[in-house]
Amino acid sequence: MTSRTAGAEPVTNPPAMSGNSVECRAIRKVYPDGTEALRDVSLFFPAGKISVLLGASGCGKTTLLRSIAGLSDVTDGTIHIGDADVTRGSPLSRGVAMVFQGSALYPDKTAYKNIEFPLRMARVPRAERRRRVHEVAELLDVTHLLERRPGELSGGQRQRVGIGRALVRRPGVVLMDEPFSALDAELRTRMRTELLALQREINMTIVYVTHDQAEALSLADRLVVLCDGAVEQAGEPEAVFRKPRTGYVARFLGAMNMLPSGLVSEAVLRERGLTGRDLTIGFRAEDIRPGPPGGPGDIDLAGTPTVTELLGRERLVHFAHKGQTLRARVHADDPVTDPMPLHIRRDHLHFFDTADQRVEPRS
Repeated sequence: MTSRTAGAEPVTNPPAMSGNSVECRAIRKVYPDGTEALRDVSLFFPAGKISVLLGASGCGKTTLLRSIAGLSDVTDGTIHIGDADVTRGSPLSRGVAMVFQGSALYPDKTAYKNIEFPLRMARVPRAERRRRVHEVAELLDVTHLLERRPGELSGGQRQRVGIGRALVRRPGVVLMDEPFSALDAELRTRMRTELLALQREINMTIVYVTHDQAEALSLADRLVVLCDGAVEQAGEPEAVFRKPRTGYVARFLGAMNMLPSGLVSEAVLRERGLTGRDLTIGFRAEDIRPGPPGGPGDIDLAGTPTVTELLGRERLVHFAHKGQTLRARVHADDPVTDPMPLHIRRDHLHFFDTADQRVEPRS
């Protein structure tokens, strides 16, 4: 991974990985009490890419991950890994590996024996086990830690060993359930960077679960937003962020402000062909600019600051505007006054109907 010790050479022959695609077709999961955990979920996760499942707690993302792994049966629908329908197959037959929030290492075993364990269970010959453990350990920069037990490792080191245990089997798909959420912020960021580098190096297929929008946007080649067991939107991260299909996606991905259309000038709606409709208007905190409107395309958002949060070089200002609480992300050096002059360009507005669906205005 990218944190290899100073002077260490990169792995010249990384483990041979053959990432498989994953496809879920009309998946439903209903528990005995009638709770519908997954509702008609149809998704395609491409081979050799990182696909991220994003959503609030209880939205079904871990249930979907466990269903792909074969740890949870589905009520309806099919799951395909590569060309094979694995819906009724055992977890071992699916060629997948899971990495959990905690590294879940055996505390009485060394890092070497933890990584080796799945190969022992598969009765891989001793020489091959040793070769593959050292191959993965070099890739993850944990060779010098192989004789240590989990209690002697840092959080990041334990998680690397946990990833090593998953990779040593050379799975077609690696499933990750919030693997870095228990780490501190700095280490979490570093581990994400290392995971990206590792994925690019050995071209593995990853399906990654998180509730952290920043983590999702930084990792994903393909982003899936789930809500109440259903897919709200799926696609390339930038496209999902720039054009959220529903108000839920807009609110979940970043600090999105929402205003009833009645609080916005009629001229704004008229020029976009949206008059006479009951709409909600959304705009992101980072698209708000300090100062009064400076041109015909600007909308006045002047308001009274109520709370400010310092975010390093930026400041998140909560302010009252026409009875609504809004948020603006401004430079930390921008003065916070009462009233505070703020504005936004009309082309940064998003429009949603009463069903929370995106409405495309006339350009």
